[in-house]
Amino acid sequence: MADDSNSILWFLAGLGVGAAVGVLYAPRSGSEMRETLRAKADEGREFVSQRARKAREQASDLVDKGREVAKQQKEQFKSAYEAGRQAYHEATAADGGASKNL
Repeated sequence: MADDSNSILWFLAGLGVGAAVGVLYAPRSGSEMRETLRAKADEGREFVSQRARKAREQASDLVDKGREVAKQQKEQFKSAYEAGRQAYHEATAADGGASKNL
């Protein structure tokens, strides 16, 4: 995820430098240049928006996977606990002693 944010920062820095160089060497009139800059800024905004949307989707997927893994671990622990409890009851019953209720 750090690589994605680093890429976005470099993109924004390049966008700013490109805009500054474009203004300095512009063969167009001021109003044409402003319109071009506005269009490029909109493209940059859309790019950042798409990347943010993808990042949210990936984070959501990771959270869902984490919940599933936690659920599986809980079920495995419960099964192991029940198996241990059953083995304890069988061992204490085989000894002829009174089993304690766990």
